[in-house]
Amino acid sequence: MAALYSRYAALIFGVCLKYLQHPQEAEDAAMDIYIQLGPKLLQHEVSQFRGWLAVLVRNHCLMALRKAGRSPETEITDSVMHSASDEHPLDKALEKETRLVHLEQCLEGLTPEQQRSVRLFYLDKKCYQTIAEETGYGWNQVRSYIQNGRRNLKICLEKQGIHA
Repeated sequence: MAALYSRYAALIFGVCLKYLQHPQEAEDAAMDIYIQLGPKLLQHEVSQFRGWLAVLVRNHCLMALRKAGRSPETEITDSVMHSASDEHPLDKALEKETRLVHLEQCLEGLTPEQQRSVRLFYLDKKCYQTIAEETGYGWNQVRSYIQNGRRNLKICLEKQGIHA
């Protein structure tokens, strides 16, 4: 439950705030939803958690507004929940971080010349001539180090199941 809460807390609060229009009410509603989440998950078979959560949050907020004798001031759509899909922005960030870790590991496996040339070209955005001047390598050597380094990175990443 803690993992679900940390993953979706800001999203739940944001949707509650959109409906309820008052930060304190939105905080209270988000906490109520978190308390209800465990028992509700046991009652329902949830295959699309994100969509199910969106409905739960919306219904909770509408009930809170109804109890208070108010109506929603804005129409809330799935776009408020970032998207109707189950993919969370955090998933993309974690996937990107994993790819970067693998890339760094593969970079470490290159020869020092390839590693330096690739870092200067791709990370520091320097041109072949500037790299040649900074490193003392010839222009053709720089080109070769970058091409071979890129090919070796691709091979290494594919071996780790990461498609470049």
